[in-house]
Amino acid sequence: MSGVRFEALSKTYPGRRGETPVEVLRQLDLTIDDGEFLVLVGPSGCGKSTLLRLLAGLDRPTSGEILIGDRPVSLVRPAQRNVAMVFQSYALYPHLSVRDNLSFGLRRSQIRSPWQHLHDQCSRATRGWPRALRIRSNREQQIAEQIQTVAKALELEPLLDRLPKELSGGQKQRVALGRAMARKPAVFLMDEPLSNLDAKLRNSTRTRIVELQRALNTTTVYVTHDQVEAMTMGHRIAVLNQGTLQQLGTPMELYNWPSNLFVAQFIGSPPMALLPVCVGPNATLMLGDRRLPTEGPLVEILSNLEGRQLTAGLRPEGWRLAPATNRNLTAEVSHCEVLGNEQVLTCRLLDGDHLIQVRTPPDPLYQPRQMVHLSPDPRGWRLFDENGNAIALPDPIEPGAHLPETT
Repeated sequence: MSGVRFEALSKTYPGRRGETPVEVLRQLDLTIDDGEFLVLVGPSGCGKSTLLRLLAGLDRPTSGEILIGDRPVSLVRPAQRNVAMVFQSYALYPHLSVRDNLSFGLRRSQIRSPWQHLHDQCSRATRGWPRALRIRSNREQQIAEQIQTVAKALELEPLLDRLPKELSGGQKQRVALGRAMARKPAVFLMDEPLSNLDAKLRNSTRTRIVELQRALNTTTVYVTHDQVEAMTMGHRIAVLNQGTLQQLGTPMELYNWPSNLFVAQFIGSPPMALLPVCVGPNATLMLGDRRLPTEGPLVEILSNLEGRQLTAGLRPEGWRLAPATNRNLTAEVSHCEVLGNEQVLTCRLLDGDHLIQVRTPPDPLYQPRQMVHLSPDPRGWRLFDENGNAIALPDPIEPGAHLPETT
């Protein structure tokens, strides 16, 4: 097993027909620990899949270096990098059975003479014959044992003799995972492997991937657009935008303490509400003519920022439905999403006409155009300066505060 390190990695694709070259990755520095499950997230075109392809050897970087363990691999052929990739489209061989799809990489990774190759083929051809007539091969025996172990772990044993066309989407995905597992690579690469599955299969397969990674303790780089996958699967999340690393940290670090406005809006579903404010006297935030109180470490930092124009962010669970008082904000419900255990209200503040989203209990139900009154959590504000960068607090709130609710 090995960690992965990207050092000043850049990738630029030449422009077509005289167009400007496209810079996909820009001086990226990123270290992935041995045995870590790292999730890469970001908008389309930010460089996630390109980074995976560079690590797999399917593309070469324009500059910089990639290391697996302590070994530079930028100029090493893909087959010699000891990585296994699981694609979004499964990429199974349609003419091979599940058993042969699982063992394909193992056979390709072993150097064999023509005679050994023929001997192994004969061994496979006679594996269904009576024991006395079978041609034995130690290599094939080892491969068969390894495939049986993988098939048992992924519950593929009843499917080993089927062709891919005879499998469901979830079964195909398990075969693709098993093919990667069977090779026992130094690094797993997964490029949105669950995007073609329905919601129920996605949930069960997500759990299976996490359990397998924990059992194998293999370094894993996982690309996804799905917020739930990002928040629940990875040890850490790396957020990319326009080819640069925006923030690297645990899911809760990114959720509670985004480093900039992009991360604040990208991480979390629904995203953080952002309001333009001015720092008023007595460590208050002024939203137009309305004073928004603050508490805790915010008070200390705001006392030195009076008069500054900032952006204040608050997560959906930081808003509370409250009685109609002068202190609370009046809002009109524009949309309501009932999710069973909760409802998410999209509300328009009458002060400033800003849209925010609020998590509330499922009862009572709210209707569009209904008026509500909202009280923001005075300790939950996250502040960002004129350049969109987070303003650090002198004494961060204790771990566990303002955790997102899971659905």
